[in-house]
Amino acid sequence: MTAYKTQYVKKDKRSNRTISFWAVCKSLRPNGSIFKQEKDEAPPLYNQVEVEVQVPHLVSFDTLRAKGSSFLLSSRESSRLAFRTLVRKYNCDLCYTPMIVAADFVRSEKARDSEFTTNQGDCPLIVQFAANDARLLSDAARIVCPYANGIDINCGCPQRIHDDLARTVDLCRKAEATGVSWITVHGRTVEERHQPVHYEAIKIIKENMSIPVIANGDIRSLKEAENVCHITGTNGVMVARGLLANPAMFAGYEETPLKCIWDWVDLALELGTPFMCFHQHLMYMMEKITSRQEKRIFNALSSTSAVLDYLTDNYGI
Repeated sequence: MTAYKTQYVKKDKRSNRTISFWAVCKSLRPNGSIFKQEKDEAPPLYNQVEVEVQVPHLVSFDTLRAKGSSFLLSSRESSRLAFRTLVRKYNCDLCYTPMIVAADFVRSEKARDSEFTTNQGDCPLIVQFAANDARLLSDAARIVCPYANGIDINCGCPQRIHDDLARTVDLCRKAEATGVSWITVHGRTVEERHQPVHYEAIKIIKENMSIPVIANGDIRSLKEAENVCHITGTNGVMVARGLLANPAMFAGYEETPLKCIWDWVDLALELGTPFMCFHQHLMYMMEKITSRQEKRIFNALSSTSAVLDYLTDNYGI
């Protein structure tokens, strides 16, 4: 759907890039977070221009299925804008935000500014909320719906199976009856952490559902993703830790290529990623390509400049 909105633009003196965002009743800050306003008024230092933009729409699962249905599952703070942008470059079809507490998001402008960041290229995007109050969940969804393609209700990061599988099947059927578009199932019980994933259980759930089902759990390569889809008959896979270690996994790489590390550096700096997040992601990505001694040195670095110097000296990045 096409509509006319208001764009605000400003020249960033440091980078010499033009920064812009859109506004209707709520809009995006230049860094992507929500900017609250009562009417279409440009903030100080911004010029107002009318432009034609594309309004986000709900994701069609059939569209995703045609592309292979590879999802990035948010993992605490790891699925913020810069990392979502990175995995999209390497064939990830759809990304989720980190889990956001709906009550805090609705009540606190500070929470909205810190928890939700996006831009025009961050699509398709599912915003993940945790809530036990339907009204607060609805209010939170209304705030983000102009900037997202769907809303996810976190029921266990994602829903884990019960020891009595019939109870899980019943829960999934109840969710289906409410009109949800798809369900993601993690193939372990609540008590299980590192035990093998029960893919047969996911298969049984899939066989009892009419809507798409996504499999999650211990998927660390493209081949494993394909095998899980084959075993379970599910419509796609969702990955968390596997993509942290190798953001290029869905592009077929067995370990993180240097180009991907370079891409992460560029994106993280461009989007203003905090140092702790920037550094932590590099630790994950370089796990398989660094020795124990190299890890000790790299993990102890405490500034962006020190990290950049290390990468330049050791990897030519």
